[in-house]
Amino acid sequence: MDINTFIHIFVGSTFGLTLRLLVKYSFKRKTVFYFDNSLTVNVLSSLFLGFFIALNSTNNNLLLLVNIGFLGCLSTFSSFIYQLFNLIHKRKYLNSILFYIEVLVLSFLFFCLGYFVTLIFKH
Repeated sequence: MDINTFIHIFVGSTFGLTLRLLVKYSFKRKTVFYFDNSLTVNVLSSLFLGFFIALNSTNNNLLLLVNIGFLGCLSTFSSFIYQLFNLIHKRKYLNSILFYIEVLVLSFLFFCLGYFVTLIFKH
């Protein structure tokens, strides 16, 4: 890995982590399902990923900065797995299934939304 690659990933990940922490500690709300703002950042990450995939950039530095650095640190797959584990560990099986479906379905739908909206405006 050359220094240019490292710098792009480092800068992107710094902004992704900053936004994730801002969302995690700024917005506290209770919903019907288990919710700890990881759903919000996962949905935002999916939406942004849909945008950038639809733009079909061939700029390797932009891909490193945004897709790997920024979105890699913004999304919280490990938090998602930890929350899922805690629900199962507490024997809240129905909540764990609903949480799993909620995160996957909403993340997929927002990825598609970002992708197709970008394609519409791109043409």
